[in-house]
This record gives sequence, C-alpha cells and structure tokens, in this order.
Amino acid sequence: MTCSTVGRRVLITGGTGSFGRAMVQRLLDRDVAEVCVLSRDEAKQDAMRRAVGDERVRYHVGDVRDLASVLDATRGADFVFHAAALKQVPSCEFFPMEAFRTNVLGSANVIEAAERHGVESLVMLSTDKAVHPVSAMGMSKGMMEKLAQAQARSGSRGGTVVSCVRYGNVMYSRGSVIPIFIEQIKAGVVPTVTDPDMTRFMMSLTESVELVEHAFRHATPGDIFVRKASACTVGDLVVALCRLFDVPAKYDVIGVRHGEKQFEVMASCEELSRAEDFGTFYRLPVDARQLNYSAYVSEGRSGTPRLPELSSATAHRLDVPELMDLLRTLPEVRAELALRDPVLM
Repeated sequence: MTCSTVGRRVLITGGTGSFGRAMVQRLLDRDVAEVCVLSRDEAKQDAMRRAVGDERVRYHVGDVRDLASVLDATRGADFVFHAAALKQVPSCEFFPMEAFRTNVLGSANVIEAAERHGVESLVMLSTDKAVHPVSAMGMSKGMMEKLAQAQARSGSRGGTVVSCVRYGNVMYSRGSVIPIFIEQIKAGVVPTVTDPDMTRFMMSLTESVELVEHAFRHATPGDIFVRKASACTVGDLVVALCRLFDVPAKYDVIGVRHGEKQFEVMASCEELSRAEDFGTFYRLPVDARQLNYSAYVSEGRSGTPRLPELSSATAHRLDVPELMDLLRTLPEVRAELALRDPVLM
C-alpha cells in the first residue's frame, strides 16, 4: 500500500504531545488538507493553536477512552496516527488500570472508529518496552500491538490497514531524560541517574516521524515497523551533556525506578526470523496462521533462522564524542547552548 497525505485529512490522537506536534508540522509542510488533533488537554490545544497558527489544523477535545468522542473525531479522516498514551513507566506501575484503560481499551476504540469510518491506514505508536515487558506500560503497549495483529487476522470490516511502529527513547520528547538533565545542569545541580550502565536506543523526533511515514507508505495489516538505531549508556549521555554545557562531568546515582529494565529490545529473535529488511527499517509481519491447531502437528513452521534480538545492549554503542555530535543536531539543545553562550551558535 502506498499512501500520500497531500490533500488528505489526517487525525492524530494525543496530537499535543512531542510526537504529535512534530507530525502536525510535517503534514502541514506536505500540503495536507486538514489535520485533526484529538487530546484531553484544552490548555495544550490552545497553546498549540497559537503556536501553529494554521487554519488547516482542527482541535478536538476528547479522550480515546470514550468511543463516542473518537468516532466524532475520526469522521472524514483518511489516515490516523494514534499517539495518545500513558507513557511514564513509574506512574503506570502505580496505576496499571489507568494504563490499561488508555493504552489498551483506548487503542481498541481507535481501531473500532477507524474501521467504522473506512479510514485507509491507522498507524499506532508503540515502544521497545513492549518486547519482553516487565512494566505495566510495556505490557499495555504489547497488548495494543496484539489488538492490531488480531484485527489483521480477522480482517478489517472497513478495509483499514492497521499497523504499529516501535520507538526507543526519542531525544528531547516530553518527559524524556535529556530536558531533565539539562534543567539540572542549568540549575547548578549534579544530574541524577538511575543506573549509569543502563542502555537505551536513541532516536530524534525527525527519525520517529520518518518511521511513521514509512509505515503509512508500506504497511500491510498487522505489520510492526522498527528503526535500526544506535544506543548509549545513561552515564555516557549525562557526561556528553555536561561537556556540551562546560560543567564538571559528574552524576549522582539514585537507583533503578519501578518497572525499569537494564536494556531494551526493539525486536525479538522470533520476530526477526521472519522480518523484512528495508535497510534503515525492519518490517515485522504478523503471524497470520489461524486457529487450526491440527495443521500444526504435521505442518508446523520449521527451518526458520534464529537471529540475535535487536537489543540496546548489543547495538552500536555511541561513545561520548558521538553523543555530543548527535546532541548538537537537536534544535532544542542548540537553543539552550545559545542561551548559555551565543558564541556557540
């Protein structure tokens, strides 16, 4: 399936977040006819309305937990990008039912609304934490992926192609560690890390948007797309930021928080055994076999190669100089550096 958003209508759930705002601007640059932003926070919508200042953007106050509001927002949409979610790992650990209601039931509502209105393509935002999950957030996102795959096996009533994309850490997104570290550095506080040896995949907002666009262009029902990404340790990330801001490269270790993993996995070895390699991306197709268990006795899948999983522990490890170069590419980091020392710009 090849999709073009030029002259089309697009709905973004959770559209006032970092991903949503970047996607809105990308779509406006692509001459989209209309973008509908669905979110619960009217204050963020008002701030975004004034910042964007484009009449092609329509704002809809609602909650993905409420099917009626999702149906209303989806009416007339050609494409849907589902970014609304509870994403903070510790808070989801303390309130797992809230994560379930938003990330699972809310996602089911988005699929239902997309099918009812004949949306062409729905791309759902997932996370590497959905692979081998140990946290409520990761488990709920894993269930969201299972909803998309189940829809693919049963067949869409409206012909909607539902797919997912998995992200690692998106640099400088809302709630991520980089802006927190920078605020601590600016305040003269020694940055705090949970475990300096933890590894995480690093992606820019631009790369995350490109992954979604790739899914819109190439997805078949039930696909999961992942981007090949480099990783780093949390300790090296703090050191790189300290050096950029010309402060002593120190950090305080505060210990692992609820639900955190030592490393993340973007794609399991089982998924990669049937993956399609797009160079920069992997396509992980759905296992489309049906519930005909008798066939598996004599016709089970055999001879599939076992590949190593795509893990932040074994991916290309960015060192401190590489991280400094990467951080300098982020507009937000450049802006902070310019405030500190305009000569740097």
